[in-house]
Amino acid sequence: MMTLPNILTLLRVAMIPALVVLMYWPEPEARWAAFGVFVLAAITDWADGHIARITRSISRFGRMLDPVADKLIVAAALVMLVADHTLSGLAVVPAIVILCREILVSGLREFLATIRVGMPVSSIAKFKTVLQLVAISALIAAPVLEETIPRAREIAEASLWVAAALTLYTGLAYLVLSARHFAHEDDEQHEPSSSHAGSSSRKPAE
Repeated sequence: MMTLPNILTLLRVAMIPALVVLMYWPEPEARWAAFGVFVLAAITDWADGHIARITRSISRFGRMLDPVADKLIVAAALVMLVADHTLSGLAVVPAIVILCREILVSGLREFLATIRVGMPVSSIAKFKTVLQLVAISALIAAPVLEETIPRAREIAEASLWVAAALTLYTGLAYLVLSARHFAHEDDEQHEPSSSHAGSSSRKPAE
């Protein structure tokens, strides 16, 4: 279980408290440190999957923990961005969309796992993840970047809106894909009961 990819994934989870504390701290140096922590987490997100594939060390533990770690650190960053008012007003909407989608997809993956069906990751979903991480990184640095780049926050917010739109699109696509399996599972559950009910309703020949 303690392969290098899994260690990197666990390291990403361990970064979450550090990220929260650094974003809570008001000093500019702490904000840059939070930016560095989040960027490092994003790098480990790419690295653990890449290393697992080339070393063929993919494990059930890693497949379970990797998406959870991603969602946890993204959720923590978005909550802290709202808490310190980096995201406010309408800019909170994309953060809510992203969080709701992640919860939805987690539920869908859990259901599909029970019927041994995988949920493939589309190229759009991969691009969405990259854009989402870039946007959140820029938003973390925005309060200190604004001193040199006046429109840094607006640019980062625009990127988050695009990421949220892609997030919504891919979430709906996964929901449609899963709906087919919902219907299939319902049909399989009803067929035995209906056949049993039909046989029991027949009266014996007199």
